[in-house]
Amino acid sequence: MVTAAVAPGRSIDEILAEARSRLERLDADQARLAFAEGAVLVDIRPAAQRAREGEIPGAVIVERNVLEWRFDPRSDAKLAIAGSYDLPVVVFCSEGYTSSLAAAALQDLGLHRATDLDGGFHAWKAAGHPVTATVGA
Repeated sequence: MVTAAVAPGRSIDEILAEARSRLERLDADQARLAFAEGAVLVDIRPAAQRAREGEIPGAVIVERNVLEWRFDPRSDAKLAIAGSYDLPVVVFCSEGYTSSLAAAALQDLGLHRATDLDGGFHAWKAAGHPVTATVGA
């Protein structure tokens, strides 16, 4: 039996690099300033990770699996704050990898101001910005 050669797909590193090439990623200080100026800070980490690591006070929690539906202004499942494609959104995860892919997905929806927090929650915490205590801490 002869099988056709299948062209290899892109690696996750290539996909991540492409996503990040479209973003103006923010460091922790820039993200805090953007948040203070009205950007929506979006925590996409799963509940167990938030419980273990802590949270950023005031961040909107939208787990990754529903992010696009919650921020698409045309979605019946959108959040009340998600009524505009001009909404500034700063997505973060634990270390800043998944958030880059998520922010690029929001840009694909038309949210042209979407970006992510470089280094994620860990960078925010390391910069000394406010976080809640972890469970059992």
